[in-house]
Amino acid sequence: MRIVKFGVVGSGLMGREFASAAARRCHLPELDVRPEIVALCSRSPVMPAWWQNFSGIRQYTDDYRSLLANPEVEAVYVAVPHHLHREIYSATLEAGKHLLGEKPFGIDLPACEAILASVKRHSNLVVRCSSEFPFFPGVQRVGDMLEAGLFGQILEVNTGFLHSSDLDPNKPINWKRMIEFNGEYGVLGDLGMHVCHIPFRAGWTPQNVRAILSNVIKERPDARNGRVPCLTWDNATLLCQTLDPSSGETFPWLLKTQRIAPGQKNNWYLEIYGTRSSVRWRSSRADILKVMSYNGGEQVWGEIQMGHETAFKSITGGIFQFGFSDAILQMWAAFLYELKHGPPVKRFAGCVRPDEALLSHRLFTAALASQKKNEVVWL
Repeated sequence: MRIVKFGVVGSGLMGREFASAAARRCHLPELDVRPEIVALCSRSPVMPAWWQNFSGIRQYTDDYRSLLANPEVEAVYVAVPHHLHREIYSATLEAGKHLLGEKPFGIDLPACEAILASVKRHSNLVVRCSSEFPFFPGVQRVGDMLEAGLFGQILEVNTGFLHSSDLDPNKPINWKRMIEFNGEYGVLGDLGMHVCHIPFRAGWTPQNVRAILSNVIKERPDARNGRVPCLTWDNATLLCQTLDPSSGETFPWLLKTQRIAPGQKNNWYLEIYGTRSSVRWRSSRADILKVMSYNGGEQVWGEIQMGHETAFKSITGGIFQFGFSDAILQMWAAFLYELKHGPPVKRFAGCVRPDEALLSHRLFTAALASQKKNEVVWL
């Protein structure tokens, strides 16, 4: 059993999600590599009480450079605001540490390109971007269908991430609503990598984009009981002419990311329509995969009830439903597997690669130009 000693930079929501997943390592009985958190970097001058659950943490610091200088740390998970990605991700690689970083892998295209330059200089390191939703069993089944070529010619793809976290106009502003911290992409930087993960892994490449971006709530309360401008994009709809390399044909790919989506909670969805098979899946009904196969007869949609059918075998019984924390655990298993073994266990059970993160930046940068010019922009 190989043990990978991790440092965590960022003690917020996603940092805690990773730590919780690391604590559940025994949930995956066949995984031959496990994480151990030995160092934590947080802005808090005192270790947050929650992290005291992890007795293996032997270094606590508010300076990420101190964590990176720790020879015991082999790999680092970084979950910090977007404006810090370039500095900390590059420093992590220059320190010789493997990296799993949160999306979007840089606040903008130049930042992502700088990170990729560091990746190129340190090709011996495993570097991946976080995106957990493709590890749901229903999406893994779709990946298996894509690998088997069951869809025929791709006619249309729809992907999206819709939630209502910003529906309340009186919700106080935070860093994700500030351009200087979140970047000009707005909601695309926050949610976009999730909706690109499966299409990019399938090899589908957007050729151009027509984007409609919406700044719905233009000011929000601040911490001093005043109101301040809220300048980031709340909702984004992108229509892309997309190339399928397996057929050489193009198809429309419609992707949506919304923070203001009435009637939604936190809904990630995927729809693929092909000449031989079509599928629909959404996280709001994560245990249901809708499939339609066509062979010249009636077109009938069927429903498959997905259980705990995971890329990495779990002790959970196969008939039980799968949840978000399980997806985090599977994503971390995928990172660890690639760190030890190289290629992912299967094509659609791998974390986002740096080149895929870079492609998302090119798409989102083109989307900003499309919104500004009110026209189609070629990538």
